[in-house]
Amino acid sequence: MEEKKNIFKELSSISIKGKTDKKGKYDYLSWATAWSLIKTEYPDAQRKVYESEHTGLNFFTDGKTAYVKVGITINGMEHIDYLPVMDYRNNSIPMEKINSMDVNTAIQRSTAKAIAMHGLGLSLWIGEDTIITTKPVSQAVSKTPTPTQNTKVVLDIGDENWGKVLKYIASNKELGLPKIVKNLETKYNIKAVVKKELSKQIK
Repeated sequence: MEEKKNIFKELSSISIKGKTDKKGKYDYLSWATAWSLIKTEYPDAQRKVYESEHTGLNFFTDGKTAYVKVGITINGMEHIDYLPVMDYRNNSIPMEKINSMDVNTAIQRSTAKAIAMHGLGLSLWIGEDTIITTKPVSQAVSKTPTPTQNTKVVLDIGDENWGKVLKYIASNKELGLPKIVKNLETKYNIKAVVKKELSKQIK
Protein backbone atom coordinates (compact mmCIF):
# COMPACT_ATOMS: atom_id res chain seq x y z
CA MET A 1 0.00 0.00 0.00
CA GLU A 2 2.82 2.38 0.85
CA GLU A 3 4.36 1.99 -2.61
CA LYS A 4 1.04 2.81 -4.28
CA LYS A 5 0.64 5.92 -2.12
CA ASN A 6 4.14 7.01 -3.09
CA ILE A 7 3.29 6.64 -6.78
CA PHE A 8 0.36 9.00 -6.41
CA LYS A 9 2.42 11.42 -4.32
CA GLU A 10 5.26 11.39 -6.84
CA LEU A 11 3.05 11.88 -9.90
CA SER A 12 0.88 14.55 -8.29
CA SER A 13 4.02 16.51 -7.43
CA ILE A 14 5.25 16.65 -11.04
CA SER A 15 4.99 20.18 -12.34
CA ILE A 16 2.89 20.50 -15.49
CA LYS A 17 3.54 24.23 -15.74
CA GLY A 18 4.27 25.09 -19.34
CA LYS A 19 3.04 21.68 -20.50
CA THR A 20 -0.68 22.46 -20.63
CA ASP A 21 -2.74 23.94 -23.44
CA LYS A 22 -5.61 26.35 -23.05
CA LYS A 23 -9.10 26.36 -24.52
CA GLY A 24 -11.05 29.42 -23.52
CA LYS A 25 -10.41 29.89 -19.79
CA TYR A 26 -9.61 26.22 -19.11
CA ASP A 27 -6.23 24.47 -19.06
CA TYR A 28 -5.84 20.86 -20.13
CA LEU A 29 -3.02 18.33 -20.44
CA SER A 30 -3.02 16.44 -23.73
CA TRP A 31 -3.02 12.65 -23.59
CA ALA A 32 0.30 12.55 -25.50
CA THR A 33 2.04 14.82 -22.99
CA ALA A 34 0.56 12.93 -20.04
CA TRP A 35 1.62 9.58 -21.51
CA SER A 36 5.14 10.84 -22.17
CA LEU A 37 5.50 12.03 -18.56
CA ILE A 38 4.14 8.75 -17.20
CA LYS A 39 6.45 6.59 -19.34
CA THR A 40 9.44 8.70 -18.33
CA GLU A 41 8.78 7.98 -14.65
CA TYR A 42 7.38 4.46 -15.09
CA PRO A 43 8.56 2.84 -18.36
CA ASP A 44 6.51 -0.29 -17.69
CA ALA A 45 3.21 1.62 -17.45
CA GLN A 46 0.52 0.10 -19.66
CA ARG A 47 -2.71 1.34 -21.26
CA LYS A 48 -5.66 -0.92 -22.01
CA VAL A 49 -8.55 0.12 -24.23
CA TYR A 50 -11.38 -2.23 -23.31
CA GLU A 51 -13.59 -3.83 -25.94
CA SER A 52 -17.17 -4.97 -25.62
CA GLU A 53 -17.34 -8.74 -25.22
CA HIS A 54 -20.64 -8.67 -27.09
CA THR A 55 -19.52 -6.66 -30.13
CA GLY A 56 -15.73 -6.79 -30.13
CA LEU A 57 -15.76 -3.01 -30.66
CA ASN A 58 -13.72 -0.51 -28.66
CA PHE A 59 -16.78 1.22 -27.25
CA PHE A 60 -19.91 0.25 -25.35
CA THR A 61 -23.49 1.29 -26.04
CA ASP A 62 -26.94 1.23 -24.50
CA GLY A 63 -28.42 1.60 -27.98
CA LYS A 64 -28.87 5.36 -27.61
CA THR A 65 -25.39 6.69 -26.76
CA ALA A 66 -21.93 5.21 -26.23
CA TYR A 67 -18.96 5.31 -23.88
CA VAL A 68 -15.37 4.09 -23.79
CA LYS A 69 -13.44 2.31 -21.05
CA VAL A 70 -9.70 2.89 -20.63
CA GLY A 71 -7.35 1.54 -17.96
CA ILE A 72 -3.85 2.70 -17.02
CA THR A 73 -1.70 0.30 -15.00
CA ILE A 74 1.38 1.43 -13.08
CA ASN A 75 3.34 -1.06 -10.98
CA GLY A 76 0.44 -3.50 -11.05
CA MET A 77 -2.22 -0.96 -9.99
CA GLU A 78 -4.87 -0.17 -12.58
CA HIS A 79 -7.15 2.86 -12.60
CA ILE A 80 -10.06 2.66 -15.05
CA ASP A 81 -11.97 5.59 -16.52
CA TYR A 82 -15.35 5.49 -18.23
CA LEU A 83 -16.08 8.38 -20.59
CA PRO A 84 -19.12 9.09 -22.80
CA VAL A 85 -18.50 9.68 -26.50
CA MET A 86 -19.21 13.41 -26.66
CA ASP A 87 -19.18 16.35 -29.03
CA TYR A 88 -17.15 19.52 -28.49
CA ARG A 89 -19.90 20.87 -26.22
CA ASN A 90 -19.52 17.83 -23.94
CA ASN A 91 -22.92 16.48 -24.97
CA SER A 92 -23.29 12.74 -25.59
CA ILE A 93 -23.49 12.00 -29.31
CA PRO A 94 -26.50 9.92 -30.43
CA MET A 95 -25.47 6.42 -31.43
CA GLU A 96 -26.55 6.85 -35.05
CA LYS A 97 -24.24 9.89 -35.45
CA ILE A 98 -21.08 8.49 -33.85
CA ASN A 99 -18.10 7.92 -36.11
CA SER A 100 -14.65 6.41 -35.57
CA MET A 101 -13.05 9.82 -34.93
CA ASP A 102 -15.53 10.52 -32.12
CA VAL A 103 -14.61 7.20 -30.51
CA ASN A 104 -10.89 7.86 -30.92
CA THR A 105 -11.21 11.31 -29.34
CA ALA A 106 -13.07 9.82 -26.38
CA ILE A 107 -10.40 7.13 -25.93
CA GLN A 108 -7.57 9.66 -25.87
CA ARG A 109 -9.40 11.95 -23.46
CA SER A 110 -10.22 8.97 -21.25
CA THR A 111 -6.53 8.04 -21.34
CA ALA A 112 -5.63 11.45 -19.89
CA LYS A 113 -8.29 11.02 -17.19
CA ALA A 114 -7.12 7.54 -16.21
CA ILE A 115 -3.55 8.87 -15.97
CA ALA A 116 -4.79 11.73 -13.78
CA MET A 117 -6.31 9.17 -11.38
CA HIS A 118 -2.72 8.08 -10.69
CA GLY A 119 -1.94 11.69 -9.71
CA LEU A 120 -0.50 13.36 -12.81
CA GLY A 121 -2.47 16.50 -13.70
CA LEU A 122 -5.37 15.54 -11.42
CA SER A 123 -5.98 19.15 -10.39
CA LEU A 124 -6.97 19.99 -13.96
CA TRP A 125 -9.97 17.66 -13.72
CA ILE A 126 -11.58 19.34 -10.73
CA GLY A 127 -14.95 20.35 -12.13
CA GLU A 128 -14.32 18.07 -15.12
CA ASP A 129 -17.79 18.68 -16.54
CA THR A 130 -16.57 22.14 -17.54
CA ILE A 131 -13.37 20.97 -19.23
CA ILE A 132 -13.73 21.23 -22.99
CA THR A 133 -12.04 19.04 -25.58
CA THR A 134 -12.54 20.40 -29.08
CA LYS A 135 -12.29 18.97 -32.57
CA PRO A 136 -9.00 20.83 -33.29
CA VAL A 137 -7.44 19.14 -30.24
CA SER A 138 -8.53 15.70 -31.41
CA GLN A 139 -7.12 16.39 -34.85
CA ALA A 140 -3.78 17.35 -33.31
CA VAL A 141 -3.80 14.11 -31.34
CA SER A 142 -4.42 12.05 -34.45
CA LYS A 143 -1.12 13.23 -35.95
CA THR A 144 0.81 11.21 -33.37
CA PRO A 145 -1.01 7.87 -33.17
CA THR A 146 -0.03 5.11 -30.80
CA PRO A 147 0.97 1.77 -32.37
CA THR A 148 -2.52 0.35 -31.81
CA GLN A 149 -4.39 3.45 -32.92
CA ASN A 150 -6.01 3.34 -36.36
CA THR A 151 -5.02 -0.33 -36.78
CA LYS A 152 -8.01 -2.28 -38.05
CA VAL A 153 -8.50 -6.03 -38.11
CA VAL A 154 -9.46 -7.65 -41.40
CA LEU A 155 -12.80 -9.39 -40.90
CA ASP A 156 -13.23 -12.68 -42.74
CA ILE A 157 -16.17 -15.06 -42.76
CA GLY A 158 -15.70 -17.71 -40.09
CA ASP A 159 -12.58 -16.19 -38.50
CA GLU A 160 -12.04 -15.74 -34.75
CA ASN A 161 -13.99 -12.46 -34.74
CA TRP A 162 -16.92 -13.70 -36.81
CA GLY A 163 -18.88 -15.00 -33.83
CA LYS A 164 -18.58 -11.66 -32.01
CA VAL A 165 -19.81 -9.83 -35.09
CA LEU A 166 -22.80 -12.13 -35.51
CA LYS A 167 -23.77 -11.56 -31.86
CA TYR A 168 -23.56 -7.82 -32.38
CA ILE A 169 -25.77 -8.00 -35.46
CA ALA A 170 -28.32 -10.18 -33.69
CA SER A 171 -28.58 -7.64 -30.88
CA ASN A 172 -28.74 -4.56 -33.12
CA LYS A 173 -30.76 -5.54 -36.20
CA GLU A 174 -32.99 -2.52 -35.69
CA LEU A 175 -30.08 -0.23 -36.63
CA GLY A 176 -30.11 -1.52 -40.21
CA LEU A 177 -27.23 -2.73 -42.35
CA PRO A 178 -25.61 0.67 -43.18
CA LYS A 179 -25.32 1.71 -39.51
CA ILE A 180 -24.19 -1.74 -38.37
CA VAL A 181 -21.44 -1.82 -41.00
CA LYS A 182 -20.39 1.73 -40.09
CA ASN A 183 -20.05 0.75 -36.43
CA LEU A 184 -18.12 -2.40 -37.27
CA GLU A 185 -15.77 -0.47 -39.54
CA THR A 186 -14.47 1.48 -36.54
CA LYS A 187 -12.51 -1.69 -35.79
CA TYR A 188 -12.64 -3.96 -38.84
CA ASN A 189 -11.70 -3.76 -42.50
CA ILE A 190 -14.69 -5.34 -44.21
CA LYS A 191 -14.53 -6.54 -47.82
CA ALA A 192 -17.52 -6.41 -50.16
CA VAL A 193 -18.04 -10.17 -50.04
CA VAL A 194 -18.13 -10.06 -46.23
CA LYS A 195 -20.62 -7.17 -46.28
CA LYS A 196 -22.83 -9.26 -48.54
CA GLU A 197 -22.75 -12.08 -46.01
CA LEU A 198 -23.51 -9.66 -43.18
CA SER A 199 -26.60 -8.46 -45.04
CA LYS A 200 -27.92 -12.03 -45.00
CA GLN A 201 -27.65 -12.10 -41.21
CA ILE A 202 -29.99 -9.11 -40.84
CA LYS A 203 -32.83 -10.64 -42.86
